[in-house]
Amino acid sequence: MERLLLNSRDELLRIETAKIVYFEADGNYTNIVMTNKLKFALGVNLSGVERMLAERLKDRAGLFARVGKSYIVNLSYVTAINVLKRRLVLSDFEHFAFSIEISKEALKKLKDIITKIKI
Repeated sequence: MERLLLNSRDELLRIETAKIVYFEADGNYTNIVMTNKLKFALGVNLSGVERMLAERLKDRAGLFARVGKSYIVNLSYVTAINVLKRRLVLSDFEHFAFSIEISKEALKKLKDIITKIKI
């Protein structure tokens, strides 16, 4: 079980990487959405989270992919991509399903990534 330690001046989060469904930009903050539907806010923007994942997870950072300007998703939970409807579904088929709206261009890129990797 791999944990990601997110430490700021006022807060400490220790969370299992496998339980992160996605990160969502919220201005200068980033929301982390977990498999149990809990949400945590980080005092860093999405680009900062992207750098943090690369630094701390090294090779395993490939588990996550930036999708457009507003999201970083856990590729393990990508269930459905509908480019025409601009819809991405992230689910474990048992406990949760999140449906988020993303641009067609970003979804096309994600579709390419998913078809080239094996998770």
